Amino acid sequence: MANLALVYGMRLLPADEVKTVGEGTVNLQNGNQAGVTLHLLEGTREQIEAQLRQSIDAFFDFFPEI
Repeated sequence: MANLALVYGMRLLPADEVKTVGEGTVNLQNGNQAGVTLHLLEGTREQIEAQLRQSIDAFFDFFPEI
């Protein structure tokens, strides 16, 4: 299996200040671009951590071969 690259980013902001969340772009070596969907998790620190762990588990469930 080839080496993989997981692209992600995080930033904490006051929940009532977030208006919209868009899409990130990754520029590939072959000149193409790939979109990265950004997700919004809200709550206390503990709630955000739990949601993030659940999201990571669900993400890797899409790729059982890795």
